[in-house]
Amino acid sequence: MKRILFNNDWECYRTGYETKRFCVTLPHDAMQLDVRSETSAAGVNTGWYEANDYTYEKRFQIPQEYEHQKVLLEFEGVYRRASIYINGKNVAQHEYGYTGFYVECNEYLKEGQENVLRVEVVNHDQPNSRWYTGTGIYRPVWLCILPEEHIEPDGISIRTLDYISPKIWLEVKTNGAGKIKAEIVDKEGTVITSVERHSEGTMQTEVELPGAALWEPEQPSLYRCRVSFGEDIDEEIFGIRKVSLSVEEGLCINGKRTILQGCCIHHDNGILGARAYDYAERRKVRILKKNGYNAIRSAHNPCSKALLRACDELGMLVMDEYVDVWYIHKTKYDYASFVEKNYKKDLMDMVQKDKNHPSVIMYSTGNEVSESAQKKGIELCGKFTDYLHELDPTRPVSCGINIFFNFLSSMGFGVYSDKKADEAVENAKKKKSVGSEFYNRLAGVAGAEFMKLGATLYPCDLKTKDVFEQMDIAGYNYGIRRYKHDLKKYPKRLIMGSETFCFDAYQFWESAKKEKRIIGDFVWAGMDYLGEVGIGAWEYQEYAPRFDNGRGWVSAGSGRIDLTGRALSEMDYTQVAFEQKKIAIGVVPVPYTNQKHSPSAWKMTNAIPSWSWNGCDGMKARVEVYCKAHHISLYVNGKYVGIKYTKKDCKVIFNTRYQAGELKAIGYDADNQVVAECILTSASEATVLRVEPEQSTCRLEEDLCYVRFRYTDEAGLTKPLVRAGIHLSVTDGEILGFGSACPYYPKGYLQNMADTYYGESLAVVRPKKIGQCIIYAESKFGCVEKKVRVV
Repeated sequence: MKRILFNNDWECYRTGYETKRFCVTLPHDAMQLDVRSETSAAGVNTGWYEANDYTYEKRFQIPQEYEHQKVLLEFEGVYRRASIYINGKNVAQHEYGYTGFYVECNEYLKEGQENVLRVEVVNHDQPNSRWYTGTGIYRPVWLCILPEEHIEPDGISIRTLDYISPKIWLEVKTNGAGKIKAEIVDKEGTVITSVERHSEGTMQTEVELPGAALWEPEQPSLYRCRVSFGEDIDEEIFGIRKVSLSVEEGLCINGKRTILQGCCIHHDNGILGARAYDYAERRKVRILKKNGYNAIRSAHNPCSKALLRACDELGMLVMDEYVDVWYIHKTKYDYASFVEKNYKKDLMDMVQKDKNHPSVIMYSTGNEVSESAQKKGIELCGKFTDYLHELDPTRPVSCGINIFFNFLSSMGFGVYSDKKADEAVENAKKKKSVGSEFYNRLAGVAGAEFMKLGATLYPCDLKTKDVFEQMDIAGYNYGIRRYKHDLKKYPKRLIMGSETFCFDAYQFWESAKKEKRIIGDFVWAGMDYLGEVGIGAWEYQEYAPRFDNGRGWVSAGSGRIDLTGRALSEMDYTQVAFEQKKIAIGVVPVPYTNQKHSPSAWKMTNAIPSWSWNGCDGMKARVEVYCKAHHISLYVNGKYVGIKYTKKDCKVIFNTRYQAGELKAIGYDADNQVVAECILTSASEATVLRVEPEQSTCRLEEDLCYVRFRYTDEAGLTKPLVRAGIHLSVTDGEILGFGSACPYYPKGYLQNMADTYYGESLAVVRPKKIGQCIIYAESKFGCVEKKVRVV
């Protein structure tokens, strides 16, 4: 199969406004163009965007050498309810916004003439999601050319049979009989083995690979399987990796116990909206891996192909998730209307995407689906699991069950009804929440501990035990206080924290080290995301003048890593809890130490690792120290502040006064021997604008240039209290997004002006041509020019 990237030279317009068309390059997110208003039907879910329907058009001609070959279009992701037209004829429909699909084109094409491809997407029917979805063709499109004799699309399947004496199972499906040749190629391009077989349409064979390197998170070795059939050649990347699951050993990768130190992520890319650029997806995975996560949960929909490629290459484990709803709605127009009809096709699409990726180690069939407390829902869960086992017997299946919510919903609390949905549409700000949103709001009011204690109630066990029997791994959302009890009561159950709070990290890790049936933890969330606004934010009025999560709020504020990719003190706490870092210090923004902030159960702390609070000398300061030590001492400018003893956690809090200079924490063991120490220093009075591209060289049409802007002192220490707008201009490049990580950000990201948030903002630039891309930033603290080489 020849694959031609089909992302350039598209036109887009809001459906019904054809004369106002404009040129776009895919991936594209049209929702970023929509206004945000108080009357948005989607409200807090999407960040107050008034979502619209959009139409995309592309004119193209099939090259003459391909005119008599089979032509397909592959759409990796279109949100949502896509209708595909070729030369005016409706040739395909696709309802789910998170799975890819192929379109057969030949009978609709005009040979030797221009063809018109039109894609119509429907997203005006709001609300249809609990988070920001984006609108349009947000993942890549490919033109696929297949010769008369060809390998079927997604027709190569590879499984590891043995990792001790490396051996794989290879299946190749073709459109007819003939000779198939398969070569296994290493990273240097050397063919290490090859096989030839005659096939009548499906070839299955075992291939031994003596001495081959294994794929493991620490060393993700990859190979290429190159298959030839007649004139057709297709390739798949794979790794030698075997997943095993047992009560005795827990989760093992290639025979070694692996504890999942994971996080949940949504599909958006922050200030880029939903646009799934390969580079952006890889950057996201790279940042998560760098900060200590070894696994991600694709919440709550199948992830992109680009994300999986990055996970394969960087050694990140993946739980790919199907959907957020089954047959009970959470929003009026969500996918619950289609799941029972489409689930076999949807799950097939997900497995076909995932099957050869060693990073994908399990599937999840859903998230906080309260129907799992009902007989029909329990049976449906079993059908999902059985069908996934039929499609792919090598990977276990789970589902994220909100234990307390299963009980509450069975009592009638938070259950969807059309009346509630209509009330929500009529008054988005005062609507009655249902489903996961009901649970989230309750958690925000009652607090995380109340929700976790609620999960320990006896009826919660009654309303979850049967559905947990329908999956390989029991996914507990916010049920960590049940682990000890349930491990004893259900000796064959394996437990995974499919969604947890940040401050659960310490308890999880200590428990998992002792009990192999606790296989992992996925915190909500690893990186902040758009929509579900304010759910994880502690914001002060300096940055968020309203605490009602109304218009102006755009992101959840829920990441251990913020919207721009900057790690926060919650990330430091997690790394200390997971024994990846010995000690760290976080400081609550000093000017606001005792001020009221927006409420959230998902925030453990809003501290950041900084002691640069210029102008705040003498003010009260709340200092947090994270260390697995017996006791911890704190010093300000060499002066002893006090001592704190850890108690079933790795976090202690000191209340002191800010004095510019040096903040030092020392952790000691029970014998008063130093375990670790950490120092933060203060920035000087001078303020400098720094422009910092994340890379000095970009590859044209492959890389994006991420540029961080910071207000610092002369030595480069960030000054979080300096807040000033930045004007950006770019030569030989296009600004794709520009903004800060603040969850309250009314400006939007498609401007050349941005505010800073605790001293920082971020831009994403796409270079236009080989040579140099020049970035010029201007603020009241000066002008800076940076040049990025483009090759």
